[in-house]
Amino acid sequence: MRALQLLDNRSLAVVDLPDAPSPAPGEVTVAIGAVALNHIDVWGWRGMAFAKRKLPIVIGAEAAGTVIAVGADVSMKPGQVVALFGAETCGKCAACLDGRDNFCENVAGIRGFHVDGLARERITLPARLVVAAPEGVSVVEAACAPITYGTVEHMLFDNAHLEYGQTVLIQAGGSGIGTAAIQLAKAVGATVITTVSTEDKAAKAKALGADHVINYKEDRFEGVVRKLTKKQGVDVVFEHVGPDTFAQSMFSLKRGGTLVTCGSTTGVSTEVNLFQLYQRQLRLIGSFGCNLRNLATVLDKMAAGIAKPVIDTTIKLADIDAALARLESRDVFGKIIVTL
Repeated sequence: MRALQLLDNRSLAVVDLPDAPSPAPGEVTVAIGAVALNHIDVWGWRGMAFAKRKLPIVIGAEAAGTVIAVGADVSMKPGQVVALFGAETCGKCAACLDGRDNFCENVAGIRGFHVDGLARERITLPARLVVAAPEGVSVVEAACAPITYGTVEHMLFDNAHLEYGQTVLIQAGGSGIGTAAIQLAKAVGATVITTVSTEDKAAKAKALGADHVINYKEDRFEGVVRKLTKKQGVDVVFEHVGPDTFAQSMFSLKRGGTLVTCGSTTGVSTEVNLFQLYQRQLRLIGSFGCNLRNLATVLDKMAAGIAKPVIDTTIKLADIDAALARLESRDVFGKIIVTL
């Protein structure tokens, strides 16, 4: 079968690998139909591995496909569209047994980053890490569920507890998770303020449902936020940019507000104003990935029309380098999808 391997930093190649094995009991074999690109793919491509890994490695952390074979004791059927969980968790530790796979104590790694990923034609894996999509959800849509929408679901609702009537600031509203966050926040009746880098992205974010869009290259977003909220600040900040925005994001919070972050695309370290943190009683929450319940929830939201992935571009395997370069430069609005 074909697979897309990272051979060295910024060196990718389509290679032939042994076919996926037949599923054992409790396993399922999936024909991959679509892979959604994320910044973690860019990090791996650039050589930013935060744990030891062995190259070459098959890339791809977020994908969906169609079941083609099942082992014994598996309820899924061939032909079903399924989304694939983006990490190899053990399924046996206390966290996994409690349904919190993103807290797995024995995780082997993130697919495509620490262990072989999903940019391949077929894969056999434990059925517990495969979630069937409701009827009507396409393979491309389902490919955006495990990381893009699952991460946002976990951030906004499990961690930040965003509710009807609250105001949320979503950083980088033109990114994949930014577009997802706008949709999911609006669906619960929140007021959405978001930041973008161009007027074209501003128009698209507005069309997606954002109530207020700030071009951060023209205005200091924290100042605009304070004006929009009559100097009160927002209830929640959805962060994933890092040092370039973190301090200003904290400043944008109301007293007792929550900043939740899942990433740091502009660096790994920042300073925190501790006086501001405790005097204003702010909450800073780190959020990583999602759990299997979140994945099932966002697939249901896709089926209900609440969540509709914004697709920037659909590409073939051979065009991956140019796509990763675009993602690295933030020259996208929504998701880049690799089809197999």
